Amino acid sequence: MSLPSMSSDEVLNASWHWKERDITISRVVDELPGEEESAAFKGWNVAQASPSEVHVELLKIGRIPDPFVGFNEHQVQWIGKKEWLFFCAFTSHYALRSPHVEVVFEGLDTFCDAYLNGDLVLQADNMFRTYKISVDADAIGRPHNVLLLHFKSAKTMAMLLEQRHGRVRAGSSNLGDPSRVYVRKAQYNWRWDWGPELMTCGPYRPIHLISYSARLSDVHIRACVGPGPLYKPALKIGLSVDGDITAAKRVWIALHDAHNQNLVAEKTVDLTNLGLLHNIESTARNLGNVVEWELYGLVELWWPIGFGKQQLYVVYVTLFDEGNNALDKYSKRIGFRDVALVQESLTEPDQYGQGTTFLFQVNGTRMFIGGSNWIPADSFLTRITSERYRAWLTLLKEGNQNMVRIWGGGIYEPDVFYDICDEMGILVWQDFQFACGVYPAYDEFVASVKAEAEDNVRRLRHHPCIALFCGNNEDYQQVLQWGDVADLPARLIYESVLPDVVERLTDPPIPYHRGSPYGGENWNTADPTVGDIHQWDVWAGKERPWQEYPSLGGRFVSEFGIPSMPDIRTVDHWLAGNEKERWAQSKTMAQHCRAGNHERRFAIVMNENFRLTADLETHIYNTQIMQSEAVSLAYRAWRREWRGPGKEYNGGALIWQLNDCWPVTSWSIVDYFLRPKPAYHTIARELASETVGILRTVTQNRENDRSKQFYEFGSFRSVDANVEVWATTRSLQSQRVKLELTFFNLETSSPSQVLVHDVILHSNQSTELLSMRIPCDQSASPGHYGMTNSYSVVIGARLLHTGSGEVLARFVDWPQPYRHVDFPEPRLQIQVDGERITVTCSKPVKGLWFSVVEEGVDDVKWSDNALDVMPGDTQVIYARGLEGRSVKFAHMGKEKATVL
Repeated sequence: MSLPSMSSDEVLNASWHWKERDITISRVVDELPGEEESAAFKGWNVAQASPSEVHVELLKIGRIPDPFVGFNEHQVQWIGKKEWLFFCAFTSHYALRSPHVEVVFEGLDTFCDAYLNGDLVLQADNMFRTYKISVDADAIGRPHNVLLLHFKSAKTMAMLLEQRHGRVRAGSSNLGDPSRVYVRKAQYNWRWDWGPELMTCGPYRPIHLISYSARLSDVHIRACVGPGPLYKPALKIGLSVDGDITAAKRVWIALHDAHNQNLVAEKTVDLTNLGLLHNIESTARNLGNVVEWELYGLVELWWPIGFGKQQLYVVYVTLFDEGNNALDKYSKRIGFRDVALVQESLTEPDQYGQGTTFLFQVNGTRMFIGGSNWIPADSFLTRITSERYRAWLTLLKEGNQNMVRIWGGGIYEPDVFYDICDEMGILVWQDFQFACGVYPAYDEFVASVKAEAEDNVRRLRHHPCIALFCGNNEDYQQVLQWGDVADLPARLIYESVLPDVVERLTDPPIPYHRGSPYGGENWNTADPTVGDIHQWDVWAGKERPWQEYPSLGGRFVSEFGIPSMPDIRTVDHWLAGNEKERWAQSKTMAQHCRAGNHERRFAIVMNENFRLTADLETHIYNTQIMQSEAVSLAYRAWRREWRGPGKEYNGGALIWQLNDCWPVTSWSIVDYFLRPKPAYHTIARELASETVGILRTVTQNRENDRSKQFYEFGSFRSVDANVEVWATTRSLQSQRVKLELTFFNLETSSPSQVLVHDVILHSNQSTELLSMRIPCDQSASPGHYGMTNSYSVVIGARLLHTGSGEVLARFVDWPQPYRHVDFPEPRLQIQVDGERITVTCSKPVKGLWFSVVEEGVDDVKWSDNALDVMPGDTQVIYARGLEGRSVKFAHMGKEKATVL
């Protein structure tokens, strides 16, 4: 036997080649070039990246057009029907010195046979699993080793599995072919109502060659936080050792502050005292907990953004042999926090009834959740760099959001995603990867899912950001809509397999929720009093007006939204200069909008609320304001229902969706090129530490049978309106502030009416401030049919710091629908001083949107945008990266941008 040596982890990221499988050659291995033969001679292409995917490689050599442009998606469908080969030639000097060798595949997409030096060593069929295979060290001791990967068509394999097990239902027709449920592959690859059909394949995550004498095969770090009120932190570390365990004599463990690298605690553990000196080789041994440290007073807790600092620590573990030589090293960054999903009876009923809470509690503090749903940020996963992940999550953080839900039709994201969430204090709701379908539960499928769940729970459990594991997306809801909840075989998975994995492998425990949405008697997924709901009766479903969001809430709204078009530069990207198609209802526009029945649904909501236009730029602006007004109202109204202990009637809302996987008209609040839409900014204001809200209610007469979105307009008799005003704060301390209300009548030239009140905001909840009739200026010239009423009154609310007068929050309420509003010329004064932009106006302005003149400029970051500005309320924003470029602006009444 060779002497013990330090373990080695080599990433096989060089010398990769790829090609289409030649089905006329019976044996796959016969397609490989010989050791002295040129790969190019056999038709192999040099891979441009590793990890990689076949579409990305085809794009880089110009074999296919960009699927994200025009109708090109339909020109590349042949790729998903073919078989593809990748091979890597390598030499390992480390493996020659080690008795144990493993090849670890972090991610293979999806049906893949792996051959090592001509021998079949793996048959993978699950994109979400980590596969490990043991290799004879002597077998790869040669100077020329070849790893060959044979990827089969997931689309074809899905059809074969469907033939064997039967056809089932899986969402609507725009959610891909139902056969997808049989394949453990990202479901959005089959097409979704925001994404293209692009059936990818390839080694999309790294492949490692690991060699060792003895190594740490598993380090289970338990960053525990005891029960309140002190929430004392403790650390437990369990170890498993692989290989020649008799060589492993001791282990050194140290805990360091991740920010300043200061040592917090350390310990050397003699493994001989744990009974490891056995004459056993090539096996694994679970050592249990080798360290249990009480750390009260030595470490700080990790908090979500807005509630404290994101204190992180690093655990270092080194395994030594008898001669004090290092056999293996391990490190992992952790945080100390306690997280709970609280579902308990409310003390009083609300508009929906009594029911129970659905809220998140971290370190004993209950917090309102405001965040986004996340889909994969590209149809081609290998193009999402660490920098791009950071840019996306920075947008989420700077938008005052504290949770991201990783949706069940995509992937378990790579480690970097969760690392960044840890750093930024973003909680993660992690769906297991099931979405909108009747998934099977035959033995082989369940076994694969169990292994998938174990792999990913082990990988993610140490992250302080993980707040919830959830069984699936909308699978219960789908079968309930179809009328038979019993027709869901995968209940075995959601109600037994997955909760068992989460309970068994997480300590401290991470909450588990069976599905989203889920709750209510007989799994009534639409019950607003129990569990979470997906609110799609605005835009989809019953197609109710967005102004009804306040009455369409629930205990936790984990999906809701309304689509809009993206930045006009993004539209021009997919048009690629095709001016004939540069109009709102063109064929190419439809190709880049996958929302079901979007023509009719857009027509309804736009016609109800905005003046129709044939100008594309104006139309884009109006769809964005429509989305912005709708979703910000939902956040504003539902956060109001966070009313304090025992009255947490709404524990949070997650917008559908933060991002896009390609350039498209969708529900995203930031488009594929990371260009925020107005909704991004208005949501940020609704999720700020302090907010103020207004709800206008019209006193309607019998002749006015119009629905709520028509407010004061359209009545034949004099009517008026009342307003309710409230505020919210995230602060854990009550605070005294001033409420300032300004009433501006658009039809008069008389001065605005201003009311000021001293108010107290209760800690960590909403506070009702006042309810009153809107004052109408009786000197106004006659309006509709001789009326003088509230239909022309704009109301501005501000919260002011009692000492400094600093504006803590502001909101402006306008009469609706906007198509009836005669927006005034606001006489804007906009001053640009470097990156500082100051805005004042003489009359109210709605939806003031700033952008830059230069085409293709993406690096300007606006501190705020989509502003509502009132006279006398100067607003200052910053354009980071403006660098002297010209600014243009648009607003309601002047939707086409004007250059300053």
